[in-house]
Order: sequence, then structure tokens, then C-alpha cells
Amino acid sequence: MFLEQGHVCQYTGFILKGAMRLYSIDSNGTEHIIQLAIENWWMVDRESFLMKTPSVYNIDAWEDTELLTLKHDGLLQILNIPAIKEMFWQMNQSNFIASQKRLNYSITLPAKERYEELLKNYPEFVQRFPQHTIASYLGINKETLSRVRSKLVKK
Repeated sequence: MFLEQGHVCQYTGFILKGAMRLYSIDSNGTEHIIQLAIENWWMVDRESFLMKTPSVYNIDAWEDTELLTLKHDGLLQILNIPAIKEMFWQMNQSNFIASQKRLNYSITLPAKERYEELLKNYPEFVQRFPQHTIASYLGINKETLSRVRSKLVKK
């Protein structure tokens, strides 16, 4: 576990090796995957990390994972280096755009098209995460994902 719900996120982690997920658990015990991440991605609950508030999320490693971790003060220190600040800015912008697209897809696209977008943009996710995790990430149940996948195979 990198972060448990109810605790303040003390670190931001850069994934050197492995795969992680950020998720919430509802009152019925159902997991809702908010983010999946693999090598060269950052993993953090931004709100908890920046505002120093208890997190509503859990973050764990799905595979054996190696991380570079930074506390808030350490992040501020390295952001004083112009090249790192620019790189961090670009990565933040890319992350925001990807999150915005994912939110739009989840409220406007049917399950089949959501899965096709995932395959187009992040094909490695399908190889590295199990079907129930992919289904949760897409906001569908695993039976729907199974039907979508079988229809695509028949094409």
C-alpha cells in the first residue's frame, strides 16, 4: 500500500518499474478505479498531498513496483530547477488532458467505445491489469466488458 483511505498522502511517487492503481471503495465494498499507472508515470492523490487532508482513496501496487518518492518539500526543491519545472509542468498538463478526456468518455461513450479508446491510448493496460480492474476503470461491470471484448474479437 502506498496510501490508505483516511491517511494524508505524504509522498508523490514516480514509477520506475511496475504498475499501480488509485481507487475508492464505496459503502457496498465495491472498488472504483480512478487511475491506473505504469512506468514513467507519477502516482499521487493530489488533493491529499497538496492540501494535507485525509485521502478518500487507496493507492497500491498491482505488480512489484519500484518508486522514486518525494515529500512535498522535496518536490518544491526540485521544482526550483528550470528544466525540471518545465518537464513537471508538461507532465501535469498531459495528465490533466488525459483525465478530462477520460471523464468525457465515461459520461458520453458507450462501453464498447470506451474500451476501444483504452486500447488505442493505453494498450499496455489490457496486458498488465486483470479484466475486472479494466472494467472498473471504464466504469462498467466485468460481464459488460466480456461482451464488448468478444464482439471485438468476432470482427
